[in-house]
Amino acid sequence: MAALTVFSRPCLLYPGVGALLTPCSVIRSFGAGHPRSAFRSCTLKAGSPPGAKGFSESASGSAAGAGAELRVRYLEAESTGIVVFGINRPQFKNAISKNLVKMMTEAIEEIKCDKNVRTVILRSEVPGIFCAGNLPMPTIAVLDGAALGGGLEMALACDIRVAATSAKMGLVESKLAIIPGAGGTQRLPRIIGVSQAKELIFSGRVLDGAEAKAIGLVSHVVEQNEAGDAAYHRGLSLAKEFIPQGPIAVRLAKLAINRGMEVDLKTGLAIEEACYAQVIPTKDRIEGLNAFKEKRLPRYTGE
Repeated sequence: MAALTVFSRPCLLYPGVGALLTPCSVIRSFGAGHPRSAFRSCTLKAGSPPGAKGFSESASGSAAGAGAELRVRYLEAESTGIVVFGINRPQFKNAISKNLVKMMTEAIEEIKCDKNVRTVILRSEVPGIFCAGNLPMPTIAVLDGAALGGGLEMALACDIRVAATSAKMGLVESKLAIIPGAGGTQRLPRIIGVSQAKELIFSGRVLDGAEAKAIGLVSHVVEQNEAGDAAYHRGLSLAKEFIPQGPIAVRLAKLAINRGMEVDLKTGLAIEEACYAQVIPTKDRIEGLNAFKEKRLPRYTGE
């Protein structure tokens, strides 16, 4: 289930800068990817086996590395194929540090070509706070709290956004006499339209989950629960829908959509044709046909 989930819970001030910033290199890695590298291939490798260590936690989600700034968990059982990135800097309200960026970059590189990773969930391990190489798998941003400035830009880089009604989100940089500098001025208008994007950026307005859903900023909105993680659970449920699907097909569908949105229709159709041609020789395609004929569930391997 290759989908990235940004689990939000106020964004971060870069210490000493006074502006809501998120390094562009990390944000690019979450979402659509860079056009120049869109067709770049890599050698897929097997995922971490059960019990294998992530960057700070084990695959089963034990308490190992409780003080680490980034916790990486490989979920198991019915959630196998989902990897959770947990940002954990409570003393700094999840402010993005050089070390966090380094850890996130390393984690992204680790899973990018892992054929067993179907979905990536980016969430906050700090209650009430979110976070102030390109992933080819789907990415889901789940916003349970505040995602302001760089935090929202990180969510905008994901394929799908899910929010709780209590979530707060906005590109508030104009209040600090700066502009969104990590993709906000480019991604927001592509998602909600130019006029609405200008209005939100010019005003620095902050929206709740229901308002964000009304303008198409998020795809799903759910009532917040007592634990404060309703959006995370909705995002996890959504990610599980991706697990049974052919992983190569999902990745190539994402590539075709993302690349096609940047060009004219004729070129986009050519991109689609090129992506379609890449699924034809795969073992997964044959498995899908056999499973259909035999009236059974397919067992895709990402090959």
